[in-house]
Amino acid sequence: MGITRQTRHVKILLDTFNKKKRAISVVELVKLLESEMNKTTVYRIVDKLMDDGVLHSFIGKGGLKWYAMCDSCSCDGHNDVHPHFQCKTCGEVECLPVKFTLPSAKGYKIESASLLMVGECSSCS
Repeated sequence: MGITRQTRHVKILLDTFNKKKRAISVVELVKLLESEMNKTTVYRIVDKLMDDGVLHSFIGKGGLKWYAMCDSCSCDGHNDVHPHFQCKTCGEVECLPVKFTLPSAKGYKIESASLLMVGECSSCS
């Protein structure tokens, strides 16, 4: 299931990611958009954007879900496999511009992987 039209709410959500230019936690996203739409609408749109290959998600430190814009994905699959970095001091999370290849594991079909690196960002170190 994908987004077939750009509703006002879809545009607002995408504009939020384009302005921030970084990963956004689900908590922050709901808070940023609370005056524009309810939490259910945020989750519904995010799910559709992930299905379309526009956004990807990952679990950060503490189990919090984060979302970020995809680079070259489509509704057929996410193929911009990259690690994410979370600063333990300021909490900022970003996609690292590092490509890596998922290893093959005999007898397993790997569909996705997540790599979170935790440390200090250049602003905090």
